[in-house]
Amino acid sequence: MAKTSPARHASRSLIWLGVLVVALAAALTSGVLWSSATVAPKLGLDLQGGTEVILTPVLQHGETVSSNELNQAVSIIRQRVNASGVSEATVSTQGNANIVVDVPGQIDDATKQRIEASSKMELRPVLLAQSPATTTFTGSNGKSTPYPTPAPTLANTPTAKPTDGSDENWVTPYLQAKYNAFDCNSLKTATTNVAPANQPLVTCDSTGSTKYLLGPVEVEGSDITNATSGMQTSQQGVNTGQWVVNLTFNSRGAKAFDSVSQRLNAFYAAAQSSGQNDPRSQFAFVLDGRVLSAPQMQGVITGNTSTISGNFTQTSAQSLADQLKFGALPVSFKVQSSNTISATLGSTQLLSGMIAGAIGLLLVFVYTLFQYRTLGFVTIFSLVIAAALSYLTIALLSWQMGYRLSLAGVAGLIVAIGFTADSFIVYFERIRDELREGRGLESAVEAGWRRARRTIYAAKTTNLLAAVVLYIFAIGDVQGFAFTLGLTTILDVLIVVLFTHPIMQLFARTRFFASGHPLSGLDPSALGAVYRGGGQFRPAATVGAAKLASSSREAAKRQTIAERKAAEAELAGTGTRRNGKDD
Repeated sequence: MAKTSPARHASRSLIWLGVLVVALAAALTSGVLWSSATVAPKLGLDLQGGTEVILTPVLQHGETVSSNELNQAVSIIRQRVNASGVSEATVSTQGNANIVVDVPGQIDDATKQRIEASSKMELRPVLLAQSPATTTFTGSNGKSTPYPTPAPTLANTPTAKPTDGSDENWVTPYLQAKYNAFDCNSLKTATTNVAPANQPLVTCDSTGSTKYLLGPVEVEGSDITNATSGMQTSQQGVNTGQWVVNLTFNSRGAKAFDSVSQRLNAFYAAAQSSGQNDPRSQFAFVLDGRVLSAPQMQGVITGNTSTISGNFTQTSAQSLADQLKFGALPVSFKVQSSNTISATLGSTQLLSGMIAGAIGLLLVFVYTLFQYRTLGFVTIFSLVIAAALSYLTIALLSWQMGYRLSLAGVAGLIVAIGFTADSFIVYFERIRDELREGRGLESAVEAGWRRARRTIYAAKTTNLLAAVVLYIFAIGDVQGFAFTLGLTTILDVLIVVLFTHPIMQLFARTRFFASGHPLSGLDPSALGAVYRGGGQFRPAATVGAAKLASSSREAAKRQTIAERKAAEAELAGTGTRRNGKDD
């Protein structure tokens, strides 16, 4: 006999669920065999331990750091660490100056660099550029000696007021001498290399291959609204294989960049016509006092985007993009200490949490079997599949996104057991209500699902919204709780739609359930009165007097307000007619 439409729908849903489970399991297995994935999810700081990094501000003599600056730095560092895929990290202040970063597991160099880099981006025009190989000059006696430190008596005031950042009047005798004497190797040990935004800067690129004299800042790093990493493409759309950082500016930054590009493009055009190279056609992207890239301006840029190119790898490009996207630290920091810390809770608490979850799951199993008989096994199988999907999903997130499971996250999984069981109870009770109305089981399953799914969707939407709000506004372990709660809420809806309801559609076609076997949990006789609509109830033929009284009370409770009023009006009318006859 051909399957009915509900049966075909149920089979299709179960097949899709099977494909999903197999796909997740295959992805995790391939990650374990050929990549860095692990069978067990990574654990958080409270269960595994990790690395503690203490940052201390780099301040000039007499300077202090304010509490607002510290709080801003904490927020930026927390965003950087989370962007690197490290979950369950904690960032807090220590005393009135230091910042403490606790990261689960061993911290890698990329994450450490994200934490401590101040990432102050400045865009400055280039005035002078040369190879730093020649750091000496030849005197009148023919001997070569290092360039001397600029004499304080040298003039350091422009003879004419510069008109823009590329004006050569910025190059004073003192600044020229400082540029000649500057040693790029000094940047390797220097903690800072800054200059006021309205003054020129002497520096080198990050590799030390080129020395620069840069004009004042013309575009601030704060004008960057977004930064992403990607592969560079040519004007013909061909991938060059070079990693770059793509910048997006706000309106102020875009306007300033447009003006600069017009001026620098004019220098480039003049240099091309004369056959000479002019460094003033270059625009330097300066990060923390070092030049990342200084490309020539070979055209006018009128949009709000730009690209930084350099010797980037995928990791370094993504790291820089995250630093720029979340902003520069208000104060430069250096690592005071980096130590390995032990787990604050450890395996004992994790075992206790798992035991608590197992006990809760067992109690749900016992209750559903007592309340719903054989029907309770549907709940048990649904919870087992939900647990398998949750485990596979968390393990994959640990591998791909660096998610770590904390004790708060375990608590979210345990709480989800009760929420998940609620969905099945609502559905089963709706089916029972339909059976009380006198429907057959297949019809009751479909009608019960139509009524139950609205309640289920509304309840799960509320749970999901609460988890999302909690995740956004909370930090640390509370975010772990909110994440697992939201994840299991989504999986709960998936299980009900792809497993629980389809299984009930198939069970409704079996003789055991369709005949209302006493052990099925769907026996109409055991459910009491058979509801016939209009506030009228007809007892089953085999119901005794005691059961009939109990069922009548239960049936009366299930009347709607309209049905109850109609019944009361009918009784009142009957009483009036009887009184008239007696009179």
